Amino acid sequence: MNKTVNNKAWWLVLPVFLMVAFNALVPLMTVVNYSIQETFGNNEFFWSGTTWFEQILHDDQFHASLKRQIIFTGLILLIEIPLGLAIALCMPRKGPWVSVCLVLVALPLLVPWNVVGSMWNIMALPDIGLLGKGINALGIHYNYTRQPISAWFTVVLMDVWHWTSLVVLLCYAGLVAIPDAYYQAAKVDGAKPWAVFRYIQLPKLKHVLTIAILLRFMDSFMIYTEVIVLTGGGPGSTTKFLSIDLVQKALGGFDLGPAAAFSIVYFLIILFLSWLFYTLMMREEAK
Repeated sequence: MNKTVNNKAWWLVLPVFLMVAFNALVPLMTVVNYSIQETFGNNEFFWSGTTWFEQILHDDQFHASLKRQIIFTGLILLIEIPLGLAIALCMPRKGPWVSVCLVLVALPLLVPWNVVGSMWNIMALPDIGLLGKGINALGIHYNYTRQPISAWFTVVLMDVWHWTSLVVLLCYAGLVAIPDAYYQAAKVDGAKPWAVFRYIQLPKLKHVLTIAILLRFMDSFMIYTEVIVLTGGGPGSTTKFLSIDLVQKALGGFDLGPAAAFSIVYFLIILFLSWLFYTLMMREEAK
């Protein structure tokens, strides 16, 4: 029996798709226009070709920022994905505590990015901050405004607090969607909790974890507001990630051509690494 396919619904989605495409395409073309030209103001442009791209790709500062960005993103993924999954596994599936747990877990996601940076800026101050004063009271010298290791620790801890909730909610939704029949069959077979996790929950969560990894990868690779409010990229250039380097180049130095080329290279790096992540994870799942 042939199944009838109705594609009329696409006509309802088309206006939204065109609007989103237009809003994305116009700024992108503007950036591309700046990246191949030079301007000295008065809306006058001079052709520069690939000069800015060559300059960016051979810039040691860009390489250093990219290295810091990759390390930060790697740490975030290694911490937040397992932690979010563990918290989701511990949350109740039924009963009145489900709503309470979901609300408490989702609270960090409701805090604006600039407020998150301000909160942690105050809390991590070594003299009066709850976190800073507590760590120093343990005999550990902590000052995120002067020590690179302390600054990295604070930035990573701040991001874990802010965004682990997203991983928790995604994993929890995936766990709730698993039919009870699988658990009943495992109980009849006498499966241990680890076996249930390995052979039932984890395989069913592969697509959810793929989405969580991609979202956290892209978000962490574009982090800006929280870090600029907390450390300003310091001490020195310790926490100066790609986004901070780009904004300083565009707004601080008003180098529109190099900044446009920087942003395109930045965009292509995120696009390529996201595609690579997705391809590798889908290939492993196919095997």
